[in-house]
Amino acid sequence: MVIENDFFSSNNTVNKISEDETLKLANYLELVKAFARTTYSSIYIIDYEKKGFEYVSENPLFLCDHTPEEVQELGYAFYFKYVVKEDLDLLLKINTIGFDFYQNIPLEERIHHTISYDFRLRNPSGKTFLVNQKLTPIFLTNDGKIWKSICIISLSSELQSGNIKIYKKGENKIFSYDLEGNFWKTEEKITLTSREKEVLQYSIRGFTIANMAESMFVSVDTIKFHKRKLFTKLGVGNIAEAIAYATSNKLI
Repeated sequence: MVIENDFFSSNNTVNKISEDETLKLANYLELVKAFARTTYSSIYIIDYEKKGFEYVSENPLFLCDHTPEEVQELGYAFYFKYVVKEDLDLLLKINTIGFDFYQNIPLEERIHHTISYDFRLRNPSGKTFLVNQKLTPIFLTNDGKIWKSICIISLSSELQSGNIKIYKKGENKIFSYDLEGNFWKTEEKITLTSREKEVLQYSIRGFTIANMAESMFVSVDTIKFHKRKLFTKLGVGNIAEAIAYATSNKLI
């Protein structure tokens, strides 16, 4: 049976924060709150010393009809209440393999990595929906343990839970976890051509294919060609899925 403490790895036990570590905080939460006001994504901060949530934004996606204060008070109990049972076990596995991965990263590089994965939430009305979470360390202890992490929640562009990936700032490679084989593999990050980015950008603005062709000084058939290539490259079936995938994976 999974319990809350299972989410706090012995590899990342934070027992006491020193005075100089505390000074790193300054007024960082004000910056997080300002960021939360500019995005549709839900945001929360995990404090690994206190084993709970330090901050939860007002953005409703993650709240499951609660107030931010209620979710913050629930902390990890929120997962037990609203994460689908099978995905709760998945989150525990991600927690374990994620901290194991971080143990093998040079101390000075740990803060430059982000782990991304998808899991299902079930709100009080019984509706189940798939979300993507990106977790990035924002403060480390002097010995390299993750003290605080920021979590960004958005609707997932995938079809099922899992899709565990680790990105490093400034690198094009992605570490992807194979759940069936239980191992990490390295992949190249997808890159888009300038035309493919234009198609996405115009689509976000609501342009039709004819509008795009006129604005880009190309034929309608050329736009259709770039859209087909884009869909194949991203593994999606329509422009809405392409936009969701591209924005979630920071391709535009």
